[in-house]
Amino acid sequence: MTTRRPNIAMILTDDHAAHAIGTYGSVLNATPRIDEIASLGRRFDNCFATNSLCSPSRASILTGTYSHVNGVTTLVTPIDAGQPTFVSLLKQAGYRTAMVGKWHMGDGPGHDPQHFDYWDVLIEQGEYNDPRFLSADGLRTVPGYTTDIITDLALNWVDSLDGDDPWCVLIYHKAPHRPWVPHPRHRDLFTGPIPVPATFDDDYATRTSSARRAAMRIAEHLTRDDLKTDPPPGLDYEAEALWKYQRFMADYLRCVTAVDENVGRVTDRLRERGDLADTLLMYASDQGFFLGDHGWFDKRFMYEESLRMPLVLSYPARIEPGAPITDIVTNVDWAQTILEAAGVAPHPRMQGRSFWPDLLGTPASAPATGMYYRYWEHDDVFHKAPAHYGFRTDRYKLIYFYNDGLGIPGTGEFTYPGEWELYDLTADPAELHNVYHDPSYAGIRDDLARQMWREQARLQDEPHASQPKPVGL
Repeated sequence: MTTRRPNIAMILTDDHAAHAIGTYGSVLNATPRIDEIASLGRRFDNCFATNSLCSPSRASILTGTYSHVNGVTTLVTPIDAGQPTFVSLLKQAGYRTAMVGKWHMGDGPGHDPQHFDYWDVLIEQGEYNDPRFLSADGLRTVPGYTTDIITDLALNWVDSLDGDDPWCVLIYHKAPHRPWVPHPRHRDLFTGPIPVPATFDDDYATRTSSARRAAMRIAEHLTRDDLKTDPPPGLDYEAEALWKYQRFMADYLRCVTAVDENVGRVTDRLRERGDLADTLLMYASDQGFFLGDHGWFDKRFMYEESLRMPLVLSYPARIEPGAPITDIVTNVDWAQTILEAAGVAPHPRMQGRSFWPDLLGTPASAPATGMYYRYWEHDDVFHKAPAHYGFRTDRYKLIYFYNDGLGIPGTGEFTYPGEWELYDLTADPAELHNVYHDPSYAGIRDDLARQMWREQARLQDEPHASQPKPVGL
């Protein structure tokens, strides 16, 4: 067994749904280079975001804490970049560190990346072509396609290193985030019919009003900027919805193809350098994404397509290839896992559970029995995705939509009162039937509520004011 500390290469994309990855059973596309990492190591089938939104997820990954602890609850709450992170602890332990690509947690003093020997990041969401990059040397425009450029910059930094000290590089892509601009080399891909998800025509019959009002429908809310052209004239509502789906998905999958190619470039370079065996190589996305599922695009909700994060990793010197890991893990767990792999103690405020011993086949503690979720960014203007929290076990999911921000000042009344949903993921994996009010699920409903409140209290999060304090825990 090697005693060498691993290099760490984390490739993180934005909005890459697990069901658009070959190793996760995609019927849409092939991703051979992402799949290769899984074949060299392990795939996680139940990895979840604790707040399915770009900036909050990135902050949780970096700090190993939930949104209410690290302060990044929404897209407009920037990070205090000086707080402890797995990168700051690796750097203190002698690692050389770099961050390249999409930072998206604020910019300016106090919010720019810290604890990195080298950082070179996109401005906010970034551009697909000729992107602007900000580094310690200032702002510049780099000609080319962003997915390729980010990989170039990251690999150039790795190649510039000398000596034997281990290194950690974060390679954070913009793709496949909206507005899905593919490279011209992929323009001829996905020109045939793309399979339509079985839930595309979900009528939301048993969902709450909180979920039904979301402005994320492919039929109604994709824009001309998203589609790059207008729909053909004369289509009825259903036909136009399907046309928009095909148009959106073709560009989305083309962007994924560029990502997969660049994942391969990283793997190939590590292999050429003789570093692949000694590198903890991770591929993941900051959350899931609706790909026409339930008629939606985007994320935010606690429903499976949005909640589930793809995560594959390899470290041939220590991790034997094996069956997919089905235990529940979250993005909050990654920081402690990386640190334990590197032999570095976590910061006391980190809240996750390291799954490093699980990867070695010697689990040190029982896996989580459930996971706590909280989406803070109540948006009643653009996406209209309501604030909510919930708890998911291996079989059930409880969601409370508390709709923060819709209260009527001075009255204590809510335009949209708190609403509950409950799903039996074994009987109803597509989450089409809310059984919260089904008497046969009353005991399960109450038990899940108790589990959720206990976990909320353990994490030192506070229930929303619209919900009575739990009794009899």
